[in-house]
Amino acid sequence: MESTHLPSLGSDLLDQARASHAGRSAAALHPGRHHHLRQTVIALAADHRLDEHEAPPEATLQVLTGSVRLTAGEESWDGSAGDLLVIPDHRHDLLALEDAVVLLTTLVDAT
Repeated sequence: MESTHLPSLGSDLLDQARASHAGRSAAALHPGRHHHLRQTVIALAADHRLDEHEAPPEATLQVLTGSVRLTAGEESWDGSAGDLLVIPDHRHDLLALEDAVVLLTTLVDAT
């Protein structure tokens, strides 16, 4: 049985993101090798973003700390600690409105 303390991991990743020129850091918790579920913790320093990218078929984003804005086309969503979003299945980007840590859960094809 595997266990991860998300507050500690998030704090470590946020320190790495603040020190990085890109302003981000990530760690795969559950990489989806033998299962259909992939979970990744992503830390973004304030005012940094994940540029626009394609969405997987099924995905959710849970904000663990801080606040973020997800923009998909003409729609945007502001989330803060404790919020959960079902990510639309089209191109989107993610901006850290302040230092933030999120948990991305995606469905993958494990065949």
